[in-house]
Amino acid sequence: MRRALLEWYGRARRDLPWRRDRDPYRVWVSEIMLQQTRVAVAAPYYERFLARFPDVASLAAAGEQEVLAAWSGLGYYSRARNLHRAARAIAASGEFPRDYAALRTLPGVGDYTAAAIASIAFGRPHAVLDGNAVRVLARLVAEPGEVSSGQVRERLRQAAGQLLDRSRPGEFNQALMELGATLCLPRKPRCDACPLTRYCEARQRGIEGLLPVRRPRGAVRRIEKTLLVIVQRGRVLLRRRSEENRRLAGFWELPESGEVPGARLIAARGAFRHAITNHSYRVQVVAARAGRAPRGFRWVPKGQLERLPLATASRKALGLYFAREAG
Repeated sequence: MRRALLEWYGRARRDLPWRRDRDPYRVWVSEIMLQQTRVAVAAPYYERFLARFPDVASLAAAGEQEVLAAWSGLGYYSRARNLHRAARAIAASGEFPRDYAALRTLPGVGDYTAAAIASIAFGRPHAVLDGNAVRVLARLVAEPGEVSSGQVRERLRQAAGQLLDRSRPGEFNQALMELGATLCLPRKPRCDACPLTRYCEARQRGIEGLLPVRRPRGAVRRIEKTLLVIVQRGRVLLRRRSEENRRLAGFWELPESGEVPGARLIAARGAFRHAITNHSYRVQVVAARAGRAPRGFRWVPKGQLERLPLATASRKALGLYFAREAG
């Protein structure tokens, strides 16, 4: 089974930027970015982030606003803050941690991330258990339990450890995750192309489409929102979130409708959808005019916008507004 998986991976793996070397800093950055972010979204951010912060020292020396600006648009910003904190801890220690236990102590590094870095960068025999690996393993062993439960996760962790190729743990882990990302798909697994079909218990029973068993998602809450784009003499009206707002502390955002007393609405500039966990926003973008900046807001020159950490919805709104203005 190991040989079949690794031979398939050698032929079929995608050419992703973080697979081109085993530098631990690059592996670490990619693994943090890929938490809750699709590969297609993460790849361009990864390359831009490394161009700006090519090593631990440059990331550690940067200011938080600079790091958040480079991360802006990826969401889940605690990842960027933890990455920055961890870089400073690594720089202070003088070396990148090389084993699972030491990696696990870094801010933002959990069991999966520590195992991924240890195996890919340092060849340590630790099995990974991300969402893709969980799906593959649950089907391989026909796991009947709900996969978020602690007992089921432990059973799958043991199965992953037994399957792990200890002579090539990094490649094996990546192969398992690649299989889940490209063939062992959530709704329509491509069993006809899978190198592990004959080993798969779920496939033998004809229940691959029923696994893994997951807890039903909560209902999606739909919310209407209006953001105002107020431009005056080449400056945009923005406010910076206070440190009390944990999720978006330090980020800049556009005002919402009703937050600028006396604002005069000019014209709608379009709308877009924006999702955060189980919240679905329909955001309308409206051009407006105002006199002085209200308390808590300030005028920011357009040329500085790219250097600021902008909240994702505000970044999308400004992109839509300026695209319409240019058209």
